[in-house]
Amino acid sequence: MALMTQQISFMKMHGLGNDFVIVDSRGPGPLISEEMARRLGNRHMGVGFDQLAVISDSPQADVALTFFNADGSTAGACGNATRCVAQYEMQRLGRTTLSLITERGILQARQQGALVSVNMGHPMLNWDEVPLAREMDTLHLPLEGQPTATGMGNPHCTFFVENADAIDLAQLGPKFEHDPLFPERTNVQFAHVLGENRLRMRVWERGVGVTLASGSSSCATAVAAARLGLTGPKVEIQLDGGSIHIDWREDGVWMTGATMHVFDGQLTVQFLESVQ
Repeated sequence: MALMTQQISFMKMHGLGNDFVIVDSRGPGPLISEEMARRLGNRHMGVGFDQLAVISDSPQADVALTFFNADGSTAGACGNATRCVAQYEMQRLGRTTLSLITERGILQARQQGALVSVNMGHPMLNWDEVPLAREMDTLHLPLEGQPTATGMGNPHCTFFVENADAIDLAQLGPKFEHDPLFPERTNVQFAHVLGENRLRMRVWERGVGVTLASGSSSCATAVAAARLGLTGPKVEIQLDGGSIHIDWREDGVWMTGATMHVFDGQLTVQFLESVQ
């Protein structure tokens, strides 16, 4: 492979502390490999992120997005990164709506004052859609704690507990992420009811670990809570990084929250050549 002769620009953004490196690969932009994503995701020897979002051209939507986790694996969906890119692109174009295509399909975004909303699509509630290893009731999985499984582009496993803050995420998160019930691994959420249509949630993301927030996990938890009768379809979820609003409607699951563009940077030729 030829040595890199130019730097690569990136943006650092976050949604409620769920942080991202975003690379614009439209036109003759750079190609990002899984190995480069893994190296970039190292918070000590790279830049560090929960997910890397790569923007590319699409004939079907305003932009296309591909997501990588910090360990270099790919993610089918990333709600907060989608909101961050939508905010950036709407501001750049002077628009209040945007379409983005991901592995999840075409998603619609819109500006909501200082916040950004994205329709993350319909939840996948059948066992083979999540996916799970075999046929079963996704509302009550045959695991300790009887969690609920939901597909939101990524597989999710949601536990409703007495106190989510008392859970040892570092111990339980990887245990369930790698459970044989989930052939593609899973994101793991622990949540409890704070009040009417209000939830407290903490997240372990597959390929990442403990995160301050997760958009697709928030959507999955809201759907699971509504299915179990713990809340209605419209909820506020308190995450470690702040609050997000989820509204499960007939046209899909809408997620609304804040975004932050922290800084722009460039990957040096020295770093890029070290990835070869």
